[in-house]
Amino acid sequence: MKYFFLLILLFISDLTHAQDMQRAKKTITELCAPAMRGRGYIADGDKIAAKYIAQKLTQAGAKNFGETYFQNFTLDINTFPDKVQLEIDGKNLLAGTDFIVSPASSSGSGVGEAYFLDTLIFAENRKAIEQLLKEDLSSKVLILNGKDYPKVADLPTALVRKIYEAKAFISLETKLTMSLANAQLSKPTFSILKNKFPLDSQTNIKKIKFSLTAKLIDDYVTQNVIGYLEGRTKPDSFVVFTAHYDHLGGLGREAYFAGANDNASGISFLLELLVHYAKNRPTYSVAFMFFGAEEAGLLGSKYYVGNPLFPLSNIKFLLNLDLVGTGIEGITVVNATIFPQEFALIDQLNKQGNYFPQVKKRGKAANSDHYFFTEKGVKSFFIYAMGGIQAYHDVDDKAETLPLSHYEALFQLLTKFSEKL
Repeated sequence: MKYFFLLILLFISDLTHAQDMQRAKKTITELCAPAMRGRGYIADGDKIAAKYIAQKLTQAGAKNFGETYFQNFTLDINTFPDKVQLEIDGKNLLAGTDFIVSPASSSGSGVGEAYFLDTLIFAENRKAIEQLLKEDLSSKVLILNGKDYPKVADLPTALVRKIYEAKAFISLETKLTMSLANAQLSKPTFSILKNKFPLDSQTNIKKIKFSLTAKLIDDYVTQNVIGYLEGRTKPDSFVVFTAHYDHLGGLGREAYFAGANDNASGISFLLELLVHYAKNRPTYSVAFMFFGAEEAGLLGSKYYVGNPLFPLSNIKFLLNLDLVGTGIEGITVVNATIFPQEFALIDQLNKQGNYFPQVKKRGKAANSDHYFFTEKGVKSFFIYAMGGIQAYHDVDDKAETLPLSHYEALFQLLTKFSEKL
């Protein structure tokens, strides 16, 4: 009989650490909906997402640190709100699927003949350089391999100037990986999949047609979204959970980047923690920080650290969640080597619960929103899941294909870790 009661107690204990997977999936689906516009800076996608999160904080009874959950800040951001078109010999390519654009591209349109850049110029081949300098590139679209694109800036000034006479650029890539920029630095620049469109100097391309509308927005007002649940006996001591809610937005009127794993998964995870701690108040306070503009250079978390809403010294520990929709190969803990005692704890708990095949140790890295906190002496981990789907910064990072294979395991691990701090 005593074993029966022990099993009951264990079952109840697990329930206190449980989350609603259907609700979590619904949250991710809603965050990835077309109405959110990729949680970017076209059609107020970031603001729609921020309001959504604020509603969840209100429903859970979370407090704010002032009069609102929002902490506003500004950034400069380059966007592509209108025409994004690329056509090769009459074949119309699909934005997001067949091609993307360089985040620092400026507007432009026109028709040009293909010109394939001779890679021998990077080896300082005299004949190749002389041939390039003779070319009239003003009516041509210059094509080069993606791996060679960064090398252009290191060429002699005369060659760089010659190359930038071209009407537009196409880089050939093995994967389309979109990003953001805070300025317009180049002419219209497109990246296409070279395995789908195997262009090379032997390809007989007659005409490339393009049209690109780029809009650089100065001092765009965006926001962090922040709330907290007050602790029962130590309200001035905080465990902080963070995740960025922004993503890459859209590319033209049709294509958008849903960002399911990056980072709707992290947002939903924090919202599940919010519900959990609203029902199971710990002794310490729990803060939930949803950062904006992470994809634009960790700008939201950088702003927060410079303008904290409560003393950073009051943070007991910070856990930053990003890319937590998989996990079949385990998780990685950034800052593990900086905080070995806490890493030993999370590793021990993982082995006891058999949650993940491995908890991989990693050192300091400026790769997510934990970074500026770490720089200010705040104990923090950045945790991301490994394995599963390979979609990242592309249109394939969708809610319907995100497995959430170890989402529940991570929830169990982190709530138990937080209790032991």
